[in-house]
Amino acid sequence: MEIRSIMCCCGQGLGSSMIVSMNVERALKKLGVSGVSVSHTSLSEANENGADLFVVGRDLAPQIAEWKCKKIFLEQLLDMNELETKLKEAFGL
Repeated sequence: MEIRSIMCCCGQGLGSSMIVSMNVERALKKLGVSGVSVSHTSLSEANENGADLFVVGRDLAPQIAEWKCKKIFLEQLLDMNELETKLKEAFGL
């Protein structure tokens, strides 16, 4: 499935998900990926049909493990190398 939208989620939908969404945009630009919308919200407001790819911290993995969508679980939310590596894999780069 082609990835056209990415949703970054955290517990409250404010701090960490916003920072991760900005980092995702930076990483996509660095990887030369365009035409992808990036947004952020709280996990309680997200649903598996809300985006093509979800980026969340490993601590939230159990809450969306059953979702049948593409997911990236980050061990370190601010680790750009981890994020870039996992985005490359998700986009097949």
